[in-house]
Amino acid sequence: MTTETLLTVSDFSVVYDVDPPVEAVRHVSLALERGEILGLAGESGCGKTTLAYGIQRLLKPPAVITSGHAVFHDESGEDIDINALDAAQMRAFRWDKVSMVFQGAMNALNPVATIGRQLEDVFTTHRPRMPKGERREECARLLDIVGVGRDRLRSYPHELSGGMRQRVMIAMAMALRPQLMIMDEPTTALDVLVQREILEQISDLRTKLGFSVIFITHDLPLLLEISDRIAVMKDGAIVELDTALNIYSDPQHEYTRRLLSSFPSLTGERGDFVRGSETQEAAR
Repeated sequence: MTTETLLTVSDFSVVYDVDPPVEAVRHVSLALERGEILGLAGESGCGKTTLAYGIQRLLKPPAVITSGHAVFHDESGEDIDINALDAAQMRAFRWDKVSMVFQGAMNALNPVATIGRQLEDVFTTHRPRMPKGERREECARLLDIVGVGRDRLRSYPHELSGGMRQRVMIAMAMALRPQLMIMDEPTTALDVLVQREILEQISDLRTKLGFSVIFITHDLPLLLEISDRIAVMKDGAIVELDTALNIYSDPQHEYTRRLLSSFPSLTGERGDFVRGSETQEAAR
């Protein structure tokens, strides 16, 4: 993995303009390296997805970006201030430079369109001059890469398992060879064996194709396996950012330690189950 910076986020804040206002993301700063997998961990509602949407300007009212910048350092050498792009530039930027696997993505496919047609839509939208035969061959190649198989191009989503649909969404996200893929809970609702297969595939694809990944989940032990570095979020702010090894072996923030201790160990002494506030006191 190189140490060239791909994305710089500086003093980034998002507020939901309701009564009273809610600070969803508070002065977040981080740098993502080219080829790196950065894990973004924290409990539900801590601001992980809001940060990801904000970086791509996918937020809708009442969400408002109140401060900060997200600068994309393109492989061409150009520095792109994402906040400064107009609507047309933003449409061209998304999916081409940065793509996203959305939360619950495996249920996002159009049920009445074939897998092949939905994959082709990416190319007809972003590569309109691409010959039809070349589009079809590229769709077939993408399915081969993610382990679904080109024979599924004519299949409908209901004919695929949950794990296969998730792989199709990953193929769709990588169709234009983006430099960054943001994955929001990409293995939620999958059984542990399929989850393991998809995680290994993401890691392998990152190695082969060289893209960076921001991997969002509340499952910190999962991130310890796949990430190079981990950013821990709490109440909209990053409270700790370090290598996965350091997060595991020597967490500095109390919240990180509590996240690590919230998952039962398969080894060690058995303990008694205590209900209510006694459980919280014991955890502390």
